[in-house]
Amino acid sequence: TVLKSLLKKGLLEEQPASPGAAAWREAEDGRPMTLAITKAGLQILDGGAGSDTTKPQSRSKAPAKKSAAAKKSTATKPKDDTVAPSAHQGSKQALLIGLMKRKTGASLDEIVEATGWQPHSVRGAISGTLKKKLGFTVASEKTEGRGRVYRITAGG
Repeated sequence: TVLKSLLKKGLLEEQPASPGAAAWREAEDGRPMTLAITKAGLQILDGGAGSDTTKPQSRSKAPAKKSAAAKKSTATKPKDDTVAPSAHQGSKQALLIGLMKRKTGASLDEIVEATGWQPHSVRGAISGTLKKKLGFTVASEKTEGRGRVYRITAGG
């Protein structure tokens, strides 16, 4: 349905498929047909859905990739002495941080119970969000009776 809509709007066009290429349908004469994006479709992809499709736009992707990489590096690493972003008050991420900032830390089971997350999601949040994105230093140790206990020791 989506592809038919894009065909109707002139954003895609049908072409005979090359040997071995994926076919979207067979023509009435049995030839395999594939879809290709039109110039209008490319212009919309380059300039957004609200762009003027009568004016050709630059197809160069190098500056956009560089810009996206630059945005990513500034979004994930605080500049100079600025403070790293923090969790929204009342969120599960804030709950996770609160549990781990306690003197006793929090075991994996305690975090799973408090947040409702799966154990792999807890470990991912600790590794990806707390350590990498928010810049916390996290200590982890195995304790008898509690299992692995995570504690925020610095950062953020």
